[in-house]
Amino acid sequence: MRNILVILAFAWSFSSQAMPDNIKLVGQGQFSYLFWDLYQAQLYTADGQWSNYQQSAPLVLKLTYQRDISKADFIEATVDQWKHLQGKVSAQHQEWAKQLDQLWTDVKKGDQLSCVLLADGTVQFYFNDKLLGDVTDPAFGPAFLDIWLSEKTSAPKLRKQLLKTSA
Repeated sequence: MRNILVILAFAWSFSSQAMPDNIKLVGQGQFSYLFWDLYQAQLYTADGQWSNYQQSAPLVLKLTYQRDISKADFIEATVDQWKHLQGKVSAQHQEWAKQLDQLWTDVKKGDQLSCVLLADGTVQFYFNDKLLGDVTDPAFGPAFLDIWLSEKTSAPKLRKQLLKTSA
């Protein structure tokens, strides 16, 4: 019984880790598809400036949902965006999608999903400010965040708003 309590206490402390609080807003914007508003996005970095993934860490992308969206739809959209960016879906993308299936959950209107890229390349996902888990592959963070921040993004207007650029 004691071992179970220790495990539960450890799991509770892990799941209640807080997001970084030493971050500043870079930019924010609305993502809509056709006539549906899907989410508000906010990008944060340590100094409120964007340079690149390494120099801007910790980097936080926070999405506040304006519609209910299933976990399966999230993952499908993520894989579709990787295909858009890379021209194909690689075995690595498929492996990451399996990891995301273990971490993510369905969202309801008003829920927040945050992606935190740490200086060591680890990505942590938070749901309503509670840690869901992490992906430790250092290639994952840039590949995932490129969905919003790459010059090849399928949402160039949102990219401009997040990065506060005119180009």
